[in-house]
Amino acid sequence: MGNNAQNPVDDESDMQVTLSLDDGSEVECAILTIFELEEQNYIALLPLDEDGNENEEGEVFIYRYFEDEEGNPSLENIEDDEEYEAVADRFDELLDEAAYEDMD
Repeated sequence: MGNNAQNPVDDESDMQVTLSLDDGSEVECAILTIFELEEQNYIALLPLDEDGNENEEGEVFIYRYFEDEEGNPSLENIEDDEEYEAVADRFDELLDEAAYEDMD
């Protein structure tokens, strides 16, 4: 049997993004979710270690998320503390909902 069958698209590659940090380093992140709050999209990223494993601290990065006319994504820091708190609270709610659904 040959290897002529096309492999389905590897979803894992779609679920990761490389962030360039302010210090010039780069970190691979898994995309946890993209969600909306007050008509603004946000993205939650889970930093991965060199081996592609989740970080042990459970640290999550949250950014504003935009797409341009061509659908190219871009991220923006959340500068406002109140906005960040509201977004972090919403993300926690989403995690709780996901955990609740997993129990069913």
